[in-house]
Amino acid sequence: MKIKLSQEQKINLLQTVFIAFIILANLVGAKVINLGPIDVSVAVWLMPVLFLITDILTEIKGPQFVRQLIWSTSFVLIISLVVIQIMVHLQPAERFINNESYVTTFQNSSRMILASVIAFVISQIHDVWAFDFWKRKTHGKHLWLRNNLSTIVSQFIDTVIFMFLAFYYLTPKFDFVYIWQLILPYYLLKLILALGDTPFAYLGVRWLRKK
Repeated sequence: MKIKLSQEQKINLLQTVFIAFIILANLVGAKVINLGPIDVSVAVWLMPVLFLITDILTEIKGPQFVRQLIWSTSFVLIISLVVIQIMVHLQPAERFINNESYVTTFQNSSRMILASVIAFVISQIHDVWAFDFWKRKTHGKHLWLRNNLSTIVSQFIDTVIFMFLAFYYLTPKFDFVYIWQLILPYYLLKLILALGDTPFAYLGVRWLRKK
């Protein structure tokens, strides 16, 4: 049986995916994998989806709607940060022998979540502004242009802010120069993924407009 969704239901689905992906990016992002010559966080596969959804919703619902989604999602992240801090500091039961690993994992997650909240808000607000700016400049034409121009800069902003806040002097190795050595290849990979999402932007907009 074919399921038919209204535009409102489709938008709610995209918002749910948006919130889920940013939470997942923070929970799993500490793991680093090797992709050829560079090491990247597994969250690199999730971040382009966030900017894609932002652009699709801005195209259909406008910037004000998406800004509300960004602030709501930021609130969810802050709640996550507070809950993690509370759970980390609760006294463990005697039979819970993995508390040290638990604390280590989630203490690192706390710094990453805080960095993620700040980078997320700034980069996403810029993405919405830039997308709307180029939409007005092109008189609503050339979706591919505003999708790419807004995302290219926003991904750079997100990467730089997050890397410095999350990892700067995490250990002495993570100095200013080393952080930039992490940023450049990481951003390049995100840029490639972002440029590849243009067909999905068209599909997403068409899907939302279709009755």
